Amino acid sequence: MQDNYNKKELKVSALENGTVIDHIPQGVVLQVLRALRLEDFNDAIYLGSNLDSHKMGKKGIIKVSNKYFEKDDINKIALMAPSATIIEIKNYEIIRKTKVELPDEVIGLVKCINPKCITNNEKITTKFIVQNDLDEVKFSCYYCEKTMRKEDLEFL
Repeated sequence: MQDNYNKKELKVSALENGTVIDHIPQGVVLQVLRALRLEDFNDAIYLGSNLDSHKMGKKGIIKVSNKYFEKDDINKIALMAPSATIIEIKNYEIIRKTKVELPDEVIGLVKCINPKCITNNEKITTKFIVQNDLDEVKFSCYYCEKTMRKEDLEFL
């Protein structure tokens, strides 16, 4: 009889249809999950965290059954995980594989952390200029010029 505890890898079901978000930086998987509002999603979601990666050392991955993301959601992924890759699958086949790209500006996705900002006191759509400085992404509010880090982001 073969000892099941000596297996070297864990098999997770392949997606028939859906999206894989791969190459998520370690420690950001749950933030991406929350930003995409997947906590109450009704289909299967597979999360992997602290996985070995040749490129990154450690990485995270999210597989979402029967879901394809729109541009705003892909921008949210890029803000939280600029190294991520989006893999779309239909009938168990990869139909598209793209690396996320940080947008130059973020409009209507993120709340400003400055309580005195006009966007927090009037019906004005938020707008941030994205600054990619030495592997640290920062966001500058177009209206009050408050600078935020990705850890400060609160999605609308």
